[in-house]
Amino acid sequence: MALVDPRFVGHLHALRLALTDPRFPAAAVPGALTAQPEARAALARAAGRIPVGAGTAHLTDVLTDTLTEALDREDIGLHRVEPGSLVATVALTPAQRDEAREAAAAVDDEAVRLRTAVKSRDGFFTTFCISPYSRYLARWCARRGLTPNQVTTASLLTALIAAGCAATGTRAGFVAAGVLLLLSFVLDCTDGQLARYSLQYSTMGAWLDATFDRAKEYAFYAGLALGAARCSGDDVWALALGAMILQTCRHVVDFAFNEANHDATANTSPTAALSDRLDSVGWTVWVRRMIVLPIGERWAMIAVLTALTTPRVVFLALLVGCALAACYTTAGRVLRSLTRRARRTDRAARALLDLADTGPLVELISRGARGRGSTGSLLAPVMAFLSSAVLLVWVIFQKNPASWPTVGVAACSALLAGAAVSRPLKGALDWLVPPLFRAGEYLTVLVLAARSDAPGALPAAFGLIAAVAYHHYDTVYRIRGGTGAPPRWLVRATGGHEGRILVVTALAALLPDTGFTIALTVLAVVLALLVLIESIRFWVSSGAPAVHDEGEPA
Repeated sequence: MALVDPRFVGHLHALRLALTDPRFPAAAVPGALTAQPEARAALARAAGRIPVGAGTAHLTDVLTDTLTEALDREDIGLHRVEPGSLVATVALTPAQRDEAREAAAAVDDEAVRLRTAVKSRDGFFTTFCISPYSRYLARWCARRGLTPNQVTTASLLTALIAAGCAATGTRAGFVAAGVLLLLSFVLDCTDGQLARYSLQYSTMGAWLDATFDRAKEYAFYAGLALGAARCSGDDVWALALGAMILQTCRHVVDFAFNEANHDATANTSPTAALSDRLDSVGWTVWVRRMIVLPIGERWAMIAVLTALTTPRVVFLALLVGCALAACYTTAGRVLRSLTRRARRTDRAARALLDLADTGPLVELISRGARGRGSTGSLLAPVMAFLSSAVLLVWVIFQKNPASWPTVGVAACSALLAGAAVSRPLKGALDWLVPPLFRAGEYLTVLVLAARSDAPGALPAAFGLIAAVAYHHYDTVYRIRGGTGAPPRWLVRATGGHEGRILVVTALAALLPDTGFTIALTVLAVVLALLVLIESIRFWVSSGAPAVHDEGEPA
């Protein structure tokens, strides 16, 4: 429901921001107010307070003042639009109307609309090399009725073609792959700018954008690995899988830290204060944004190196760059957590437990260990670290990791994981639990496949980790969308991280050589179908509120 004062004077885009943005239950600018279905009861209560018999002039005053203030007091999430340089006002006299019209004529609202279509905070490469022209591409798409989801899909298809070109293993194929990957990134920027330009936000759109980004990048890794094998017989599947694992774990660190601190209350961290001071020095902002190797810089590096060098060089550069970025960001977040002493909520603890992706075995163990240790101590991250470290040290240094003793070590790892989540995850560093579990699971599969004599084990492991990583990204965006984690039956059906580790170690012990590759492939297909079908069902029928894609975390 939209209400507009007949005396409103201003830019059309100011009205769009107040009346057509679906992300907020209610929104207002001077002279205009909108209420989504969830806010209409509050609007009705506010309207019911209007005195019976009030005249038209009084009702317009109520519209621009009383109703907005009443909705604000209802605490329903009223969004007061900041027009900025746009004009949005109620003219009470002819002189005020003429003045407002002159002010509106002096501002090009289309230029403002284009400028605000670009994210205010982005990487150096995206800001200076892509956004100056991609915003015009977004406007072109809007004027032809294209939706952000259609542009997102076009970006995915372009990246898949790029991966196919890389898989040819020829120099021409590598050059074409680099060019197409950059084009895919241009379209990836365009979809978000189109959403902001035309105010077409949706939860499904944010999910598509995020999951397609991962699908594009990881498919390109696979294409490079296939191309290396065809070009020179160079087996770089272990490097490709390592790059995927490192990138996914970086994101899990970001997601877990943000969820832990989403609604935490605390004193200001000295580390955060230092960061704010550095922001006042312009050049340090761009340096720090480039250090974390965000998607723009990362894809530009991959595209250029693909065109000019070999897949092995691409993956080595990617591993070194992402490792340095991961150390920088994780160290900063650890310092912030230790100095901030945040008081975390039950919602944050629940989100971290959902991100941990523990299965029925850890559930059973954690019940038995409940009550030991204290909430807020370092018990959880220490136990999570030991859970992953014990297993990884064993499979790396054991002469024959494909054996039944490895299954026993995996069971001990599950015991430690149960101890890690036996208490609510409210400690200063408890957000490290999910990424430690992810690293332990992913790297165990990598090492077992790399040390196996089975041909094709590493590509099969790549497919398995890709399916599991999709499940973890899907969990993140369900939590972000306010709909909660995937249903518990799905988590149990996928085994949780400890269940999958036990299955993979048992398969390695039972099925040497080709049997292990076949088993990993079957497991990857089953998990992929299971999580994809449920994920697509959920997002297609989701009633979650519209959100705006936040972009890749730094």
